[in-house]
Amino acid sequence: MIELKDICFTRDGKKILNHINLTLEDDKFYVITGPNGSGKSTLAKIIMGIQTPDAGQILFHGEDITHKRIDERAKMGIGFAFQQPVVFKGITVYDLLKMATQKDIDKKDACSILSKVGLCAMSYVDREINRSLSGGELKRIEIASVMARHPEVAIFDEPEAGIDLWSFQNLTEVFKHMSENKTGSTVVISHQERILNIADEIILIEEGKIKKQGTKEEVLPTILREESCPKGVTACE
Repeated sequence: MIELKDICFTRDGKKILNHINLTLEDDKFYVITGPNGSGKSTLAKIIMGIQTPDAGQILFHGEDITHKRIDERAKMGIGFAFQQPVVFKGITVYDLLKMATQKDIDKKDACSILSKVGLCAMSYVDREINRSLSGGELKRIEIASVMARHPEVAIFDEPEAGIDLWSFQNLTEVFKHMSENKTGSTVVISHQERILNIADEIILIEEGKIKKQGTKEEVLPTILREESCPKGVTACE
């Protein structure tokens, strides 16, 4: 379980997160959503330790991790997939998965991991992690590397960004599988309705504050209603 207590974060004089209090329970699939610039990706990076809050406290199973490094949090069981996957020159997909698992897995094991994200494994296992891979392929390989670690908390920052419709459909199926076969908590930053519909709970952030949190039945109608409002109208009756 992760607890965020009174988290604040300011950049260039602008308050990005404004007194966030949030508990992420074990074995739940969360989607954090909100308008662009609302602070949702910043919140994900603060949980992972990529950014440090100006104030507040982060607890992981009751232990204060507010000032722990990324690698320390990773060892404790927190995994993170970036919005733009990192490209590694000279490193193959197989190498990446071995590093992720921290085990001397064989290529059969690597293929099994890749198959979980819908990739034809033998076509990818020996390929380099470079620009010859499409955005959708890179996203799914990175998701596979996060899943391979079996983290207690897996965070995915806008996984749909920059990928084509076919890849997005496959990505949605991956998240459905993760939601149905929970082995830990999953946190996805997204504004896509298909991903929102997978959530056990949706957390809506606006202007750095949690506006609403609850099941998709409780929160999704609010989001859809606001999206249908004409510009300049704050609420639709």
